[in-house]
Amino acid sequence: MKDVLFFDSMLTPKIITFVYWLMLAAAVISGVSAMFTTYGGGFFTGAGILIAGVIGARIWCELLIVLFKIHENLKKIADKQDSPNEL
Repeated sequence: MKDVLFFDSMLTPKIITFVYWLMLAAAVISGVSAMFTTYGGGFFTGAGILIAGVIGARIWCELLIVLFKIHENLKKIADKQDSPNEL
């Protein structure tokens, strides 16, 4: 708990997977509802929303994960430089 309160560990990477599944469900629901409702724009518009939403959610979450992986690797490098050399 101390790590989270003092920002020694990141909380967001643990949440990204949950957010991804929520975004995926929202994209599927939006796409399917647009396919089969008269005001939604039609079948092809719904299919476009479905495909673009699924791909967009995946790309967005992967970019966030890449940012946090960069942070982890930079932290490892900094910790390595801070520790004394063992002979």
